[in-house]
Amino acid sequence: MTNEIIIVSTPYVPGYKITKTIGVTWGLIVRSRGLGRNITAGLRSIVGGEIHEYTELLNQSREEALDRLKEHAKALGANAVVSMQFDSSEMGETMTELLAYGTAVTVEKETAPASPVRLG
Repeated sequence: MTNEIIIVSTPYVPGYKITKTIGVTWGLIVRSRGLGRNITAGLRSIVGGEIHEYTELLNQSREEALDRLKEHAKALGANAVVSMQFDSSEMGETMTELLAYGTAVTVEKETAPASPVRLG
């Protein structure tokens, strides 16, 4: 198995068996939208439709939260995270907290069952 952390939203990893449950792991980031993005987004909101500046910021924040989740899981000795989810909340009027969390585990590939032996 590589040094990469497997991350899934399910409580299991297909093709692997969980050998140890380590515990909760997370990656957290708090981002400010910034004055420039707020002004641009405010102007776009008048017209309606998607506000690309916020979509891009949220995608970047999710990637960073996932990277931090992986780092934390590795530090705990895990090689996988199961039941991963995102949560977010507003802090003040310009900041957003984004949390990626799940259960850090160790997994190993399942071995295929032996073929039955036919007698006779």
